[in-house]
Amino acid sequence: MSKKKVLVTGIVPKEGLTTLMEEYDVTYSDGEPFSREYVLEHLGEYDAWLLMGQKGDREMIDAGKNLQMISLNAVGFDHVDIEYAKSKGIVVSNSPQAVRVPTAEMTFALLLAATKRLAFYDQVVRRGDWLDPSERRYQGLTLEGATLGIYGMGRIGSTVARFAKAFGMNLLYHDVYQLSAEQEAELGVTYVSFDELVEQSDVVTIHAPFLPSTKHQFNKEVFKKMKNRSYLINAARGPIVSEEDLIEALESGEIAGAGLDVFEFEPQVSERLRALDNVIMAPHAGTGTIEGRRILAEEAAENIRAFFAGQPVNIVNP
Repeated sequence: MSKKKVLVTGIVPKEGLTTLMEEYDVTYSDGEPFSREYVLEHLGEYDAWLLMGQKGDREMIDAGKNLQMISLNAVGFDHVDIEYAKSKGIVVSNSPQAVRVPTAEMTFALLLAATKRLAFYDQVVRRGDWLDPSERRYQGLTLEGATLGIYGMGRIGSTVARFAKAFGMNLLYHDVYQLSAEQEAELGVTYVSFDELVEQSDVVTIHAPFLPSTKHQFNKEVFKKMKNRSYLINAARGPIVSEEDLIEALESGEIAGAGLDVFEFEPQVSERLRALDNVIMAPHAGTGTIEGRRILAEEAAENIRAFFAGQPVNIVNP
């Protein structure tokens, strides 16, 4: 019996694909990742696609005439036309577990850096200057006793809540679905409306998926409701925040600062945003750890193995 054929695209660590390579006929590039042109030409030869570094748009899906499933080496799936895939009988799975801890850690790193004003302090010291942190204009935020508002209480949001609890923060959250009373008690979180979240929080972290309903959820009107001393942290998806409105809020002092791992038009980042010293930024590197990327590859590979074993998991287009 011939093995199922799997195409792996993008930069995916080989050590996370060991079992997949033993059980399937896997095409993997040890050099430059496969180009879009290569994938379009060859995707029709494969039963499964472990997708990284490409868009799963209609042209790609049409090229995969024998595809049965697409496994995303990511939790987000806005780069794939999942409904069109479904219409073609292709199951799409994502990898939500592996990204949980690395992304939560990045969120909290940005939170600490932003509230402690590390980007600004670093610039001052690097250029050979000094300042007196006794001056109020140079001061940041103490986390103990401050209120963290978590927008999206899924796996990552819950993990951030646990980190924040250890710092002695008060925890509010808003989500489409409210947790059970038992879950809220375990995490030490309180459910509030979205308006209450942004009005009462000293720091707001974003952990929602990018959907038509969440695009520009954070906009000019929302920033006006936030405290002048508050901070916004986004390691989820860039378009959830209106970048233009965020820049205006940061420039005017409507909010105190931001920590961003994602951007509305990435990899392009506004020159105005880059010029601000009350923002700390990373290049969508939330899962950028050796361990995190290996575990992510393992989860994406396991999606394929589970699918062909007749027990599909992590399906995003049921």
